[in-house]
Amino acid sequence: MELAYNPQEIEQKWQKRWDELKLFDANEDPARKKYYVLEMLPYPSGALHMGHVRNYTLGDALARYMWMKGYNVLHPIGWDAFGLPAENAAIKHGRHPTEWTFSNIEVMRTQLKRLGVSYDWRREMATCVPEYYRWNQWFFLKMFERGLAYRKKSRVNWCPKCETVLANEQVANGFCWRHEDTPAIERELDQWFLKITAYAERLLDDMQHLVRWPDRVLTMQQNWIGKSLGTFVDFRLDALGEPLQVFTTRVDTIFGCTAVFIAPEHPIVEKLIANSQSSENLRAEAERVKASAVRARFEVNLEKVGIDTGFKARNPYNGQFVPVWLANFVLMEYGSGVVMAVPAHDQRDFEFCTAYGLPITTVIVPLEGSLPEMLDAAYVDYGRLVESGAYTGLTSEQAIERMTRDAEAKGFGKGTVQYRIKDWGISRQRYWGTPIPIVYCDACGIVPVAEKDLPVILPPDVKLTGTGQSPLGEVPEFVQTKCPRCGGAARRETDTMDTFIDSAWYFYRYTDPKIASSAIDGKAVKYWFPVDQYIGGITHAILHLIYMRFFSKVMQDIGLVDFPEPVARLFTQGMVLKGGTAMSKSKGNVVDPTEMCAQYGADTVRLYVMFAAPPEKDFDWSESAIEGAWRFLSRVYRLAGKYIERLRKVNTWSSKDSSSSLTAEERRLLRKAHQTLRHVTADMEERWHYNTDIAMMMELVNEISELEGAVVEGKIRPEILKASLESLLAMLSLFAPHIADELWEALGHDQPLLRTPWPAYDSELAAEEELEIPVQVNGKLRARVRVPAGAAEEVIRRRALAEDKVAALANGKQIVKVIVVPKKLVNIVVK
Repeated sequence: MELAYNPQEIEQKWQKRWDELKLFDANEDPARKKYYVLEMLPYPSGALHMGHVRNYTLGDALARYMWMKGYNVLHPIGWDAFGLPAENAAIKHGRHPTEWTFSNIEVMRTQLKRLGVSYDWRREMATCVPEYYRWNQWFFLKMFERGLAYRKKSRVNWCPKCETVLANEQVANGFCWRHEDTPAIERELDQWFLKITAYAERLLDDMQHLVRWPDRVLTMQQNWIGKSLGTFVDFRLDALGEPLQVFTTRVDTIFGCTAVFIAPEHPIVEKLIANSQSSENLRAEAERVKASAVRARFEVNLEKVGIDTGFKARNPYNGQFVPVWLANFVLMEYGSGVVMAVPAHDQRDFEFCTAYGLPITTVIVPLEGSLPEMLDAAYVDYGRLVESGAYTGLTSEQAIERMTRDAEAKGFGKGTVQYRIKDWGISRQRYWGTPIPIVYCDACGIVPVAEKDLPVILPPDVKLTGTGQSPLGEVPEFVQTKCPRCGGAARRETDTMDTFIDSAWYFYRYTDPKIASSAIDGKAVKYWFPVDQYIGGITHAILHLIYMRFFSKVMQDIGLVDFPEPVARLFTQGMVLKGGTAMSKSKGNVVDPTEMCAQYGADTVRLYVMFAAPPEKDFDWSESAIEGAWRFLSRVYRLAGKYIERLRKVNTWSSKDSSSSLTAEERRLLRKAHQTLRHVTADMEERWHYNTDIAMMMELVNEISELEGAVVEGKIRPEILKASLESLLAMLSLFAPHIADELWEALGHDQPLLRTPWPAYDSELAAEEELEIPVQVNGKLRARVRVPAGAAEEVIRRRALAEDKVAALANGKQIVKVIVVPKKLVNIVVK
């Protein structure tokens, strides 16, 4: 019997069946091994895009595998529901953010269910409801008690279009991360901060626990935290009669200092202006450098500019006077806001001093050899000191230690540790966020809201204009309150919290999203944590992924958890592109998952996004390629349909049965089935090369088709054929679960595959002589693939194209031809 593949009918049937069986519900069971798989929760922006589909299919494949491996799997979903887009939509369309947000959630929930993702929907939650954000406020109060939440006047990054504060991490190349056309500017406001700097060393030290995180993410976090061992050195500004503290990580080069650079925001600038003989001109020039400095913090290639103030500072090591400059690349927030210029040994200083005609003095040379008298670039490595007084001849390492010690002994400096990371500014001048639980009392000052009075609820009736300060300030019934301490009249804080607060701890809440007495259920957290696998984009490396680690350490300190890191393993998936660029409504290149599901079915969409490229790589959407995935599933359906009637009541052959009586054809079929099973099992455990897994399943289908004659002739027994088909369906169920369950049921099974143990491969059956074949791309060796001896050219071709390095090189390019020289090599020509 040949079956007609109708994905819409099949997928609706099985989604209903899974729901009736409560197949994905997870409950704590100490007798069972647990596995917590989690994708980063989505923002309910209106509809899923293909990047979401790829992310959630990755997690779903792993969750299904772990269920079949016998684990008790927690796979939850929720909504990162506060944020500016909802407020901006409310302004644009006249809809309240609550209505806009929950209508979008309804759309996206429907899409996720249409895809058949194995979520425990009982645990669904949204961060914009009081039952959730009251605990944001509770965490704030706990940090306030410990001095980790504080208020100060601060220069902040400000987006004129969003009209709100941006964290440093939310400024990309000088622009608001939400608006590529809006430069960030600087304003001074009273702001609330969380003291993440108090955890900088722990954030670094605890990376030892993150052995299953990508090196790239750890490097990005290390660089963002930016630990520097250095020295504070007091240069003397004799004209002002006070010291000018310089921070340097290379005190060994200080004899080569030919200028001192000051951040234009440094407090001493006003004193320099006041004491300058041309104060008006200096002020004007200082303002010009200051304006440039705001952009220079975020634009790496922005021109570095400065001005000579006319003042000089005395180097305490050699007594020489050097000019004092204002420079747009010096950060007030790093070190002391003053650095020394050593152009011979710092490339930035070399370029700046060359441009402005400042002298260049070499004081470090290689341990072996020398440097030319005229440098064409800075020599930045450690080496041996020259022209450095009593320190001449020392190595850089020896000099740094001795010179720092001497500075401390003589009272003009000290060793120090500095961090690039700054405290987390969480104040936002918008409505759609968590209210900060603070009141201001004329008698008592800053007073925290009492825990018993949480949550401080967002007022539903508020006028949103997108201009001015926080809309909450225009709601008298919200602002006017009583002081929790004295009972007198007081004013509420009208800023709301940065929405990264919401996502800093949400994954704990999934373990018991309904608990009302506490932020988390300690018993449930103890069972489910850590998160065994977390999946999301690399863009979150220095935002969400640092903030969540910080929150977990605070939670450990206040006794909520007993571990330092919440996530054991992290995977960062690539993007889905179209026409070589990220999908975007404004670019008109969005592919709608709902339309694709309607046209091809959810299984085809899922299979394609897993097959198109290695999961960590970007890939370009292709209509012809998704049609190929459709054709493959249709072929599987037709192939199984040929044999279902014959196989339904046949007992499945097991490798525990004697293999000595296998025919050559049976051994060939079982070999391919067990090789594929071995490959998929290894990938699910470690490598995640899902594209090559699917390629091998396609080869297995080819093998079954090619052996059809042997089946007809009785050279392959029905029980052997059934075993091979069932292995195929078990593997396919990870990526295309609906069609797999449909055919599984047709073969005589009454339980879905998710409740079926994962099949074990037999090493002896899988064994076969293999060849290693080099793969060239445009004549250059790029990879090697292993293929069975005697493999057909098509098999070698498909395996070569699926190899990770090859797929990455071919992504977005036209494959002109694939030349296969059997047993020798494969050459792929692309353009």
